[in-house]
Amino acid sequence: MEKTCGVPTLLGIPFDGQSSYLRGTAEAPGKIREALKCDASNRWTELGVDLGAPEACEDAGDLRFSEKEAFIAIESAVGALIRQGKRPISLGGDHSITYAIAKAFAKRHQELTIFHFDAHPDLYDEFEGNRLSHACPFARIMEAGLAKRLVQIGIRTATAHQREQARRFGVEMVEMRALPAYAKMKADGPVYISFDIDVLDPGFAPGVSHREPGGTTVREAISHVHAIQGNIVGADVVEYNPVQDIAGMTATVAAKVVKEILGKMIAG
Repeated sequence: MEKTCGVPTLLGIPFDGQSSYLRGTAEAPGKIREALKCDASNRWTELGVDLGAPEACEDAGDLRFSEKEAFIAIESAVGALIRQGKRPISLGGDHSITYAIAKAFAKRHQELTIFHFDAHPDLYDEFEGNRLSHACPFARIMEAGLAKRLVQIGIRTATAHQREQARRFGVEMVEMRALPAYAKMKADGPVYISFDIDVLDPGFAPGVSHREPGGTTVREAISHVHAIQGNIVGADVVEYNPVQDIAGMTATVAAKVVKEILGKMIAG
């Protein structure tokens, strides 16, 4: 079950119900799609993949659900795409959606490695009394055994509690000051990429709810995506907040990240 050659398929998940500070990430999927289609650029990726070619990738549109049923709907929709042989790339949305997505992947792909790009570890056992907060998804994922390995890239806000959580779950936390970490980007078996836009320095991507100075450049982040060795079965790009954006700058960057993840998935 490990080798996957399915068509990469975009899935919009317009959900920000577990955001702890600002709402707005629910508006991201449409803005990312607009940037992907913008005539200012073309559909070719840096790895030489033409995303405009027939059957290169598909788009399953946006999910529709009530806030109360969000996680059930997300897990169900992602699971359906996986069963159809697709490789879902989810456009969030806040980072809480990754827990529901990982539950769907775990039913099909055992021994999953997650490469997690983020300023924040998102390993809180609970945040402000909420165990499903966007600050907690990787605690839920690891305690449920949904991944065998979690590698976090670009972290620069780890608290003592989150460092203890990382030790508890065997998380490979690569802090921003330790980059580059290309040797870490190798995996046996299926790979999932979870890319939080705030891994980038806010000078490159101001359209996020939690701006954390000292992040990666766009080039550094893409170089780490390109360095991944493994069978990429899915991905998400989350935490872009159009309400905080400046002149669509972050939408353009998010679209670039999506393009390069797609290119990496297709080129292998």
